[in-house]
Amino acid sequence: MTSTYAQQDQFDLHPALDSQLLRDVIHPSRSLWTPRELRDLTSFVASELTTGLLQILDYSTEHRWWARLGLTEGVELWLLSWLPGQGTEPHDHGGSAGSFTVLTGKLNEDYRYPAGPIRTAVRDTGDAIGFGSGRAHQVTNPFEAPAATVHAYSPPLVPTREYASLHDIPDSIPPLPAQRLPLSELRQLADLEGP
Repeated sequence: MTSTYAQQDQFDLHPALDSQLLRDVIHPSRSLWTPRELRDLTSFVASELTTGLLQILDYSTEHRWWARLGLTEGVELWLLSWLPGQGTEPHDHGGSAGSFTVLTGKLNEDYRYPAGPIRTAVRDTGDAIGFGSGRAHQVTNPFEAPAATVHAYSPPLVPTREYASLHDIPDSIPPLPAQRLPLSELRQLADLEGP
């Protein structure tokens, strides 16, 4: 699938979204993004590129569906869909900062910082959340309508860690070794893995 992406020396973009607008906001020269920058990115993409996102969007009854929207050495950008009843296991992002913005529908997010209480929030269309590396969460769609979200992580393609329960989150979440890989190697990993 890599061959269908607009490949440049510094970034890959999904062909349906390859525009100067996205090229300008994905900042291929930025090596690490803060949670606020990631939140601004997912919010901007969800609000300004809605038509293109809805043309890409698909749903799968077998598992959550996703499509990679963009990849640089500093950030990965994804579109995910959630049918009613679909969700994630409790997980952290292995030391990456992250963000998601709800494009359509609504989702339930249970989240926890180490040694803190488990909190719950309903994330409605347009809601955007940015988070640092020391946070674990579980995202589900317990509602009657499908949902879709735009996600970003920095550094890109750091494996997630799953937990049996959010109660099992350790007192501190150590970062997994982030491999600062060249874009050519990140492309290969991205084609093998999802968000």
